[in-house]
Amino acid sequence: MHTDNCTCTNDFFINIPAADQPRLVIIGGGFAGLYLAKHLKNANLQIVLLDRNNFHAFQPLLYQVATAMLEPEAVASSFRKIFKEQKNFHFRMVGVRRIDPVNKIVTTDAGCLAYDILVIATGVRTNFYGMEDVARHAFTMKNVPDAIAIRQRIFGNFEKALMTEDENERDALMNIVIVGGGPTGIEIAGAIGELKKFILPYDYRELDLHRMRIHLVEATNRLLTGMSDKAADLARKGLEKFSVNLLLNTKITAYNGKVVITEDGRKLQTRMLIWVAGMTADIPPGLDRIETVGEGRIRVDLYNSVAGYDDIYALGDVASVVTENTPRGHAMLAPVAIQQAKNLAENISLRIEGKGEGMKPFRYHDRGIMATIGRNQAIVEAPGFSFGGLPAWLAWLFVHLLTLVGFRNKVIAFINWAWNYLSYDRGMRLIIRPRKNT
Repeated sequence: MHTDNCTCTNDFFINIPAADQPRLVIIGGGFAGLYLAKHLKNANLQIVLLDRNNFHAFQPLLYQVATAMLEPEAVASSFRKIFKEQKNFHFRMVGVRRIDPVNKIVTTDAGCLAYDILVIATGVRTNFYGMEDVARHAFTMKNVPDAIAIRQRIFGNFEKALMTEDENERDALMNIVIVGGGPTGIEIAGAIGELKKFILPYDYRELDLHRMRIHLVEATNRLLTGMSDKAADLARKGLEKFSVNLLLNTKITAYNGKVVITEDGRKLQTRMLIWVAGMTADIPPGLDRIETVGEGRIRVDLYNSVAGYDDIYALGDVASVVTENTPRGHAMLAPVAIQQAKNLAENISLRIEGKGEGMKPFRYHDRGIMATIGRNQAIVEAPGFSFGGLPAWLAWLFVHLLTLVGFRNKVIAFINWAWNYLSYDRGMRLIIRPRKNT
């Protein structure tokens, strides 16, 4: 049973109602943390979710917010709304500063919190590989504010392009460089390609859109390195239809906010660099005994238990289940996180019921990977088969609509997709600046 009388560097403990049940603290409200809490709704536990935001973001569709296809509310759901009927659930909007595994305390920016069981589901953060100038000037796409910032900059740059008389500056304002040829990279490149083809020529008739360049930069020799050659070829052909310039075997070495410099000395003039190339695990300090593997992820066993700690687990992108069959761990995908959460929920329920001997090891059931490259173009790859084109695009729509959290979000997304498909229009082309108080 948890106690709140341990030593804490802060002045107070976060106010959580007293309970007779053991306290499970989940750090991070992504797919792993969200589904773990949902699957434990009937468990004899007090569940406390900690997250710096008060909402769950459906990350696979952030690129559509960034390119004005969906409004932010369609991909975000309030934790309090999601769990309004779950009596054993509590949420606190805080950032986690440190974990004290000896005293079983989580230190946050609002106070401390004692735990009986701790689950780390903090996901990953962007990795710029030590390039501080790139980190300072590039846009990332890990959360809703990132996606809104990209949308603001795209349309803001085009407004500026209308007003400059400098032709080189006008081109730089229209040009966009995307770094990373994985699913996120090709999806946002395709979505911007759709903007260039269907939206921008009508919104900005005074500009010569033939001069706009969309560059997709990938350090390896092909797109979609985690998928088949067929999928990579389908992605390449799809992007070429939108005149996306593919720069394979190319590494970025610098970006000062105006010029991208590549390893081979090429210079790309742009006022917008979108970085979706690298990730590293976002692990709170304090766990000195953990072992980290590729991308800095926490190595866990088949039960998602962190070695050296009997009461700490890790789920989702921050964790890596290393086995003979998965020497690099599982892919950083939502289905992996969701399946891990369900498996761990069952095991924690057994543990608190005193039936720990019945706990089941995690086995991932691979149902495939998919990515979209714009209207009627997508790629679906599952064990034993893969396909593209319109059937894949329809499958992508169905799966993502089904996976969105909340009925309202599904309805909003469906209406926006239908409107966009029938009218070639995108309604969220707003530049909204925060008001400055005087």
